[in-house]
Parts: sequence; structure tokens; C-alpha cells
Amino acid sequence: MEVAVAVRRPSFFGELGFWAVRTVVHEAAALGHALLLQQLIESGAPVNIVNLDNITPLHDACIQGQAQCVRLLLDAGAQVDIRTVHGNTPLCNACAAGSPECAKLLLEHGATANPTLTALTATPLHEACIRGNVDCVKLMIAEGAQLEAFDIYFGTPLHAACIKEHVDCAKALLIAGASVNAAKFHETALHYAAKVRNVDLIELLVEFGGNVYARDNLGRKPINYTRPGSPPALCLQFYESTPLSLQHLSRVALRTALGTRAQEVMSKLNLPNRIIRYLCYC
Repeated sequence: MEVAVAVRRPSFFGELGFWAVRTVVHEAAALGHALLLQQLIESGAPVNIVNLDNITPLHDACIQGQAQCVRLLLDAGAQVDIRTVHGNTPLCNACAAGSPECAKLLLEHGATANPTLTALTATPLHEACIRGNVDCVKLMIAEGAQLEAFDIYFGTPLHAACIKEHVDCAKALLIAGASVNAAKFHETALHYAAKVRNVDLIELLVEFGGNVYARDNLGRKPINYTRPGSPPALCLQFYESTPLSLQHLSRVALRTALGTRAQEVMSKLNLPNRIIRYLCYC
């Protein structure tokens, strides 16, 4: 069976095969038509064909969370870390789509958990935090994603989670050892939590050692970004006026000292499980 690959512009033969505006392979991958995609592959259709934005069928399958098509493409030799003109890898797309299934397949085929940041893109972990995909966040953390990778637009993944008000993603990052007081132009995650007026985020960040007195490049503390008398303002006012307990300070100090090794180290301590769970924020 011979299958024609439809193109709407002249093709250019190059390192990845050729480029086109969009092809049947792209469409089949994006729509999850696995049988058609398999037929196309068996008929010799190039799996690494790119359009003008350097988007491959693998990118399209990942952004739509089409795990079966992702597997077919990878088994047929699709390039796992190819980047679009904007710098996105297929793993970025899978994490943005909230598809741990696609992300796992890519990682099993050698996808890079920490692709080099560009001016136009974030890391897969950033993408998961921006979209609030906590399962992908946890997967990327387990794969060694850099918790302090700095995106010029969002800052760290923790900043991104707070800007988008994804409390569960922020908690997963903090438990894994993300720096709660890392700054983007002197703005901490707590500044962002105050700006979006999210009390749950404020309390979470303070619990993990967020500095309520930190000042940004305008000299403003988090409370200065709240409306006087509002729940976020009252929450921050309480923390500014009420000293943290010695127990809380000790836990924060230990977590800060151990960083990303906290869970591993504390699980080996000869301490009651109740205390270990407290130290690990379980």
C-alpha cells in the first residue's frame, strides 16, 4: 500500500528528511489515529518530517497526549530531543499537556530532563508547573529535573507554580527541596503569592521558611502587594508580628541545610516515623 504524504508547499530535503506546512503524519499523530500512523510509517513516511516551525509529528502527539502515537513514532526512530523554533522539546510538550504517560515514554527513549534553556522556552518542569500538572511535576523531580532552573520570564519552577496559583505543584517542589526564598529580580515566591492574593500559597511558603520580610527591587515586602484588611494581608501581618516556634525554625533550618537531599537523609535517621514525617512535611 502506497500512502502519499500531503504537503501544501514545496519540500526541502535536509537533515531531518524534509519540511512541510503540515502532513498526514502530523495529523494522524495529533489526532491519535494510531492505525493510520502505523500504516504511514510502514509505507515509508518520514517520522522526523518538520513544518516551518520545526514541529515534528512527535511534538504534535505529545502536546495532545497521544501516548500510543508517541510510542509508534519513537519505535520508528523519531528524534526524542528535537526542538521547535521556539525551543520546545517533545518532553516540554508532554509536560505542558499533563501527560505523564507520554513523558515516561520519552524519558525511556533518552529524552533530556534538563534541556538547555533558551530565551523562548522553559524546561519541562517549568511547563508542568505553569499548567498545574502535578503528576508530571513529580515525575520530572524523580528524573532529576533542576529545581532552580531559571527561566527569564517565570523565574524558577516554584515561581511559575506560584504565579499560576498551583498549590499542589508548589508543595511538591518544596518537599523535593526547592529553595523557597530564591529570587527573580529580588522577588521571591512569597511576593508572587501575595500578588495573586492566595492565602493557601502564602501559608505553604511560610511553613517551608518563606521570608515575609524579603524586599524586592522596589523595596517592597510581600505584604505591600496586598490590600489592607484583606485575608492575604491579615495572614502576612500575623506572620510578621508572630515569631515562629523553635520547633518550626528547627525544621526549616534542617530542611535548608539538607536541600534536595532532605528526604533521602532523613529517612535513614534513627528517629520515630512520626518525627521523620514531620521533618519531611508528609
